Amino acid sequence: MRSGAKVAVVGGVFALVVGGVGYGAYNVLDGLGGGGSTDSRSTSAEVKTGPPSKAEIGETSKKFLDAWAAGEAAQASQLTNNATEAETALSGYSTDAHVTDAVITPGPATGTTVPFTVKATVSYEGKSKPWSYSSELTVVRGLTTGRPLVDWKPSVIHPELADGESLKTGEASTPSIEALDHNGRVLTKEKYPSLGPILDTLREKYGERAGGTAGIETWIESSNEDTPDETLLTLSKGKPGTLQTTLDATVQAAAEKAVKQYSQASVVAVRPSTGSIRAVANNPATGFNAAMLGKQAPGSTMKIVTASMLIEKGVAAANRPVECPKDVMYQGRTFHNLENFSLPATDTLTTSFARSCNTAFIKLIDDTHDDAALAKEARDVFGIGLDWQTGIASFDGSVPEAVGGEAAAQYIGQGTIQMNALNMASITATARNGTFRQPVLVPQDLDGRPLATASRSLPASVSQQVTNMMRQTASWGTAKAAMAPVGGDKGAKTGSAEVDGQATSNSWFTGFSNDLAAAAVVQSGGHGGDAAGPVVAAVLRAGS
Repeated sequence: MRSGAKVAVVGGVFALVVGGVGYGAYNVLDGLGGGGSTDSRSTSAEVKTGPPSKAEIGETSKKFLDAWAAGEAAQASQLTNNATEAETALSGYSTDAHVTDAVITPGPATGTTVPFTVKATVSYEGKSKPWSYSSELTVVRGLTTGRPLVDWKPSVIHPELADGESLKTGEASTPSIEALDHNGRVLTKEKYPSLGPILDTLREKYGERAGGTAGIETWIESSNEDTPDETLLTLSKGKPGTLQTTLDATVQAAAEKAVKQYSQASVVAVRPSTGSIRAVANNPATGFNAAMLGKQAPGSTMKIVTASMLIEKGVAAANRPVECPKDVMYQGRTFHNLENFSLPATDTLTTSFARSCNTAFIKLIDDTHDDAALAKEARDVFGIGLDWQTGIASFDGSVPEAVGGEAAAQYIGQGTIQMNALNMASITATARNGTFRQPVLVPQDLDGRPLATASRSLPASVSQQVTNMMRQTASWGTAKAAMAPVGGDKGAKTGSAEVDGQATSNSWFTGFSNDLAAAAVVQSGGHGGDAAGPVVAAVLRAGS
């Protein structure tokens, strides 16, 4: 049996050589099919070192791509630096993804990277459809053999494949959906790229409930049950179910455009009176939904909560003077204002809020007589940490109870506080409305899920003072330039937060216009009004 199998392999190799594939003889001579000549070769010749040459890159990539295109997974995998994983994935390309007639064409190499295009056919139970896409591979030198090899990773097969994922073709596990915005306009991932991961999740969760029937598809399947399948090709559509969302197509389009200005940015818009999410956008658009799952310090945008707590406790008032020195020490930690500015002692809390004075807020911490006051305000009034049920996975913010210098850092949105754009948009909506309305992406009556409710509302006088301070910030404070194009009754708060390892701080900005609140964060964007501000302004203008 073994002898017969070996003859068959050799015969197959020569057949492929005659057919012009051009890799079979290399495999046989190198012992890559399981013979012993690889060891003898490595002992009789010096092992090469250093980067592979241009000729080696071209030859190795061609042999690998030709073998893959011919469906010879075993031979192709031996041209990689991880033959076991590569053979499993390459075999699954035909047996699980049902890809046939692949024509793979390499492009000019850039250094050690070779781009290529794939044109193939996917066939399943009488259904067939052409499939084309582009990917790339990198050639490296084998650590022990010195041979040029393809650096194996799942993305070689398809650019969207990651570790633990594979390609499958068959009847979809759930029916597809036609997602609609709150006005009945169709939402697609092609038109609104940031909604791609969200629509996949909504399909996974609500596809059967929406009343559709499954079709035949090619998709990316993850070993993580919490990660929804991502459809790459539809061979037959089945019947999509209709799913209403709270999104607004006009606001979503503005959000998509706004975040594209930066390499890493996210924004969320929420309607204060209802909690309805009107837009969610990220750049990069695919992958991690940072707008709803991110966890980072929000900087001075957190002063909305801090100011609410201080006013509610009677420690401060919008029109009452507060001290704003250039720096202040609290329990061994020194805090300062941007560029060490200070304000006259006669200036009010409104001025310190609008100018984003850090020291004014920290100097009031002892007057609260409660280190946990900020955490309580965030939870009890603003709904932070109350297990939000938006309709998809989301992080609902975190303000841990803290003491000493850590508690002081929290007053200005630093330290252990973690937020994302969704959380800050909701905080602004609560300040504007006076009552926390848990953000939702799909109506509650779709599945009857319980929504989080805060234990109390902001007193009307506090809500009015905080909202007015935000108006002043947009009128003449740090948010003036960004909010200038926004009309209606408007207010805002800027923020920046330093993150370890980044040369520039993150830019945070949150604001409202009439019955729409929005918040954005731009990674390494600098001061709040510089980068995140225009993103929020664009979204608010679209919703007005």
